[in-house]
Amino acid sequence: MANTPSNMIALGTKAPDFKLLDTVSNKTLSLEKLKGKQGTVIMFICNHCPFVKHVNDELVKVANEYNKKGIGFIAISSNDVINYPQDGPGKMKLNAEENKYPFPYLYDDTQETAKAYDAACTPDIYLYDRNLELIYRGQLDDSRPGNGIPVTGKDLRHALDCLLQNKENTEPQKPSIGCNIKWKS
Repeated sequence: MANTPSNMIALGTKAPDFKLLDTVSNKTLSLEKLKGKQGTVIMFICNHCPFVKHVNDELVKVANEYNKKGIGFIAISSNDVINYPQDGPGKMKLNAEENKYPFPYLYDDTQETAKAYDAACTPDIYLYDRNLELIYRGQLDDSRPGNGIPVTGKDLRHALDCLLQNKENTEPQKPSIGCNIKWKS
């Protein structure tokens, strides 16, 4: 299990647009179509990573809770499916259905979207405001597989609450830690 930190790109960075296959609906969807009225969470995840498996339930809870408040949620998998076939589109669809993802699970076949976002690990989480400007990037919370800290989503929840209350998030933003994105050779 590799402990790869997320790249802490500059706050205020504009979200790069994309058009990717939603593995559940089998439709090509864009950021413009999926963005939320109040803000948008973009998560780089995958099927096999133990860090993602560890937080899956909480990602679903947070999305279900904040979707009602105008926050759009988008999950993207960018892993090399030749060397990691368990992360391919068919298995992504099954994973989304089994975990009852309330968000699209998009497949980044070319890995161009992950590169545009400077994504490094799974899970890698970005929160954008209604203008698609970055206001949070980093971890869901301090929990990691085996560290005994409960998964609460407190860091992302705090950032979302600040956005919705139009308050500045003064809490330190910590990088996510997870498996590295499996880049194509």
